[in-house]
Amino acid sequence: MTIMNSIPCMIMRGGTSRGPFLRMRDLPDSQAAKAEILLNLMGSGHALQIDGIGGGDPLTSKVAIVERSSHPEADVDYLFAQVDVLNRRVDFNPNCGNMLSAVGPYAIETGLVEPQEETTVVRVHNLNTQRLIECRVPTPGRQVSYEGDTTISGVPGRAAGIQLSFLDIIGTKTGALLPTGQATDTIDGIEVTCLDAATPVMMVNAADLGLSGRESPSELDAHPAMLERLELIRRQAGRRMGLGDVSQSVLPKPVLVSAPSNDTSTLCTRYFVPHRCHKAIAVTGAIAVATAVSVPGTVANRIAVEAGKLAANGQLSQVRLEHPSGLIELDVEHRNGNPVDIARVSLIRTARKIMSGTIFYSLPSAPSQDMLTSKAS
Repeated sequence: MTIMNSIPCMIMRGGTSRGPFLRMRDLPDSQAAKAEILLNLMGSGHALQIDGIGGGDPLTSKVAIVERSSHPEADVDYLFAQVDVLNRRVDFNPNCGNMLSAVGPYAIETGLVEPQEETTVVRVHNLNTQRLIECRVPTPGRQVSYEGDTTISGVPGRAAGIQLSFLDIIGTKTGALLPTGQATDTIDGIEVTCLDAATPVMMVNAADLGLSGRESPSELDAHPAMLERLELIRRQAGRRMGLGDVSQSVLPKPVLVSAPSNDTSTLCTRYFVPHRCHKAIAVTGAIAVATAVSVPGTVANRIAVEAGKLAANGQLSQVRLEHPSGLIELDVEHRNGNPVDIARVSLIRTARKIMSGTIFYSLPSAPSQDMLTSKAS
């Protein structure tokens, strides 16, 4: 016997991701019960997520949960959930900066934040990382505007630009920028940078895996030997970063780094989520790489120096990263010229409201807890 349930829902595109936006008050307090609802409304356990609204891809199997915040410096709380497509598993560990692009508009649309003239600043407290982000949302006439002339790689057309400024990004999960205590580690004969800025990542020079770094996501996904080795390195990196057994977690995220293809870019990247190559790059992953560029000795720093993008002991405040769909530009603000002390990292994203209404999902009358593998936030 199954029971049909329903909750209010707004489906939004945030950056290069898409998914349902829900109110925290409409979901159960228990993380296991919350995960079960998300799995069912997304249709997980089937490659097409045919019985739900997921798009059969990690970029469209994401959920944003938003509520008024009790944090003294925030307007709303934002809990991100990565819902596995094929497996009955929800990961509440990572943040998603692309979905975050739509949190400000959603908060205004649902009355959680009062719109101001021209621009409304929405202060977001991310519950996954316990960090703050400022979202500057265009609100001419005190209405959210989705129309504009801003383009971002990986999304067709133009839309209104939303500025995201990530504050206090260092050590979101590990408490340190370089959680292993050094700029590079050698794992399975490969030089790796383990870094935690906005999200934990492990960076590898693509050439060290016999790659150019400019392969398409489909080419990389069709390279099982490389993917298997990358996963073994990722699991060892997770242990060295103090994250424990990461075999059931999406963190740390692997990033392949290589020299840029032109004079205007800083680096070329291929980002994994973590077992498939991202068709663009995650915002938090881009922040981590942009931060690493100025940290002496990291894989990203060495490649950037060799490519003539900065002096050996220099810092870069504007970073342009190539990814499979184009480019992403970030502004990195260092405190007092210190490469490992980051005040904020800012970038421009876009968002769009797709639908607003009621979403229906089914739950078994006695849900099995064995079906759930959720990570604590």
